[in-house]
Amino acid sequence: MFGINGPEFILLLIIGVLVIGPSRLPEYTQKLANLVKEVRRMASGAREQIKEEVGIDIDDVDWKKYDPRQYDPRRIIKDALLDDDSKPVNAGAPAVAAAAAAVGTRPKAPARVIERLAEGEAAPFDTEAT
Repeated sequence: MFGINGPEFILLLIIGVLVIGPSRLPEYTQKLANLVKEVRRMASGAREQIKEEVGIDIDDVDWKKYDPRQYDPRRIIKDALLDDDSKPVNAGAPAVAAAAAAVGTRPKAPARVIERLAEGEAAPFDTEAT
């Protein structure tokens, strides 16, 4: 708590008792007890208010479902790479895709047609483009 270990905490308590003095110690102890009770009451009230407004009990919420560590991109990519890619082809798939899946090759894509401008011809220009 606040970077204070056990022996340091005990030393702070002893210094606090010496500074406060034995005559005022019961009064401050009672104030501390009242403060703790008030903080617990406020926390309980806040929990009840959340329950009334949200309509769910906080204890019933599955917090693991909202843990951001489950969305680690490295784990997602690793799982995707290790997945089995040999999925069966659907019965409704096109015949070319089914045949390619059976052989293990992809169908060839049609060759791209590249249109060249005649020498000296200006390239098309869109006046409305930004």
